[in-house]
Amino acid sequence: MQSSSHPRPGEQVAGLSRRRVLQGIAAAATVPLTTAGLSACGSGTPGQAAKHGNSSGKTTINFWSQQFEDWQSKWEKKWVTAFNDSQKKFEVKLSIVPGDAWDQKLKAAQAAGNGPDVYTISYGNIGSGVSTGALAALNGLVKNEYLDDIDPTIAKFVSAKADSSSSLKQYAYPWLVEPSTVLFYRKDLFQAAGLDPDKPPTTWDELPGIAAKLKKGNVYGLQTAEVAADLGWSTWGLQQNAAGHYPVKTDWSSADPTIAPYAKLVDFYKALYASGGMPKQGLSGYTDGTPLGQGKLAMQVTGSWFIGLMRQQFPKMEDKIAAAPMVSIDGDQTRPTATLGGWTLCIDAKSKVQDGAGDFITYLLASGKDVMMDYFKTSGWSKYATRTSIEKAISADSAANDDPFRKIISDKIVKYGVPEATYPYDLSTDFATAMEKTMKGKGSTQQNLATAKQQMNKYIATNKIAGTNTQASVQGK
Repeated sequence: MQSSSHPRPGEQVAGLSRRRVLQGIAAAATVPLTTAGLSACGSGTPGQAAKHGNSSGKTTINFWSQQFEDWQSKWEKKWVTAFNDSQKKFEVKLSIVPGDAWDQKLKAAQAAGNGPDVYTISYGNIGSGVSTGALAALNGLVKNEYLDDIDPTIAKFVSAKADSSSSLKQYAYPWLVEPSTVLFYRKDLFQAAGLDPDKPPTTWDELPGIAAKLKKGNVYGLQTAEVAADLGWSTWGLQQNAAGHYPVKTDWSSADPTIAPYAKLVDFYKALYASGGMPKQGLSGYTDGTPLGQGKLAMQVTGSWFIGLMRQQFPKMEDKIAAAPMVSIDGDQTRPTATLGGWTLCIDAKSKVQDGAGDFITYLLASGKDVMMDYFKTSGWSKYATRTSIEKAISADSAANDDPFRKIISDKIVKYGVPEATYPYDLSTDFATAMEKTMKGKGSTQQNLATAKQQMNKYIATNKIAGTNTQASVQGK
């Protein structure tokens, strides 16, 4: 799952995070789910007045979710219906909104006072939502025992200070995390090329040569991000891998992408592109693992969501494909190689039913085990828990423990994952543009990164964002 605002993973069509590819890009309007026990959203839609009552006497809670995979929509429908049947006070109305329409519709509805009470928001957008006053703090709306169950690392992703004098509060309840960068590879093609399928590459220096060796006829050795829209967010983990921090300071006062670790990252991607193992034009966007499933690639770098796609659309390929951490600058795979993207639920600060919205989030995400265990089982264990109690339950589940993909990704990638960058995405675009230009022979690494530095600092100054990071107190360098 992923969503809207700047092209963050899953947030904009241009950046095509997994969530974007799978969320019905062709549709341009809200798609309400209308079946027995689940009616279409009659409010929170642009042009319609928000309503919080219905003929049943229940108070209406309008819930907007971005459109993800089909199974996810069915799962949401199932448990929204269950919540509505479980009590007599509230009636949740669910609307599924395609990703390309999300940003426009949400902003229009909120501006008109018709916004949803509860909606999906990615980790990377929580800080800006707090700074603009768009989000209600969950403290007091969700019991402390449920807030305390959130994994301590993930809790930082959803915590912020409304201003420098405010206390730290939680502004969204985390639903899941999924690593943005995983190296999937064909074991059979490794063997055919004389490579050990149990020893995938671990260093930046190795990968270009292995990609070239695996290129056979119409089967390419490797595909990864190669355009700025995908490079901007999919390389966040590798930026941390190289330098231990992002090119923008935590307080957003300045940016410097020209330091040696970032130059090495750009040169690594340039070497991949020049290796002869990569297609000069991607066979798909970064988030779409279809080419690997179709047998057109020996390796593909994409997110963990590929597991679900493989099992649903290419089940015969499962025995041939393995997963590994993305290669590291020096082979140390305890360094981060992926960001932990994902989705949360938040409550609109202007909602008139915040208590009910808190009850719904508690039911769906925060309390008990049945609902979220059903979610992770339905996902094919391709997504990862954010609550300590659920992680323990999954660890005790034999099916989850027997899943080789889950074990590798959980133990070797999620364990070392880092949060997404939260600064304005324009800054990531400037860095990614330098990467793409260098990869494709349009200027040197030093020239392009120097240009990116100039543009990034100009943006910081022009938009006066220095000191405005509401999550600075829970972030690193």
